[in-house]
Amino acid sequence: MIARTPYAQMLGIRSVATDDGAVTLMMPATPSLEGRTGFLYGGVIASLLELACLEAVAQERREPWPKPINMSFDFLRGGLMIDSYAQARLVRVGRRVVNADAICWQGDRDKPIATGRMHLLLD
Repeated sequence: MIARTPYAQMLGIRSVATDDGAVTLMMPATPSLEGRTGFLYGGVIASLLELACLEAVAQERREPWPKPINMSFDFLRGGLMIDSYAQARLVRVGRRVVNADAICWQGDRDKPIATGRMHLLLD
């Protein structure tokens, strides 16, 4: 759902089905996403995490565009110029606010390159 948005398409993001039924977003490394030589720009990693959180809300609540209240990202290691993956889960769903967290990795899910948290306001 979120992968069809113009911004996600500009980044080349697409949905990848997994065995457990969770939606994973994949962002291919392209020269236009490079920051310092040999590494992805941190902003696109943050965007991938944000879109993963929005995708988790869209899948669970069928509300594709809740309003972000705040976002926080932790960059754990440099993102190499290889395909990146992100997956989010809803931590808490209230009447008005959803809390989500996401993880971004390359190659090995157990070695994340970044994590993120979002709080979103539901309509």
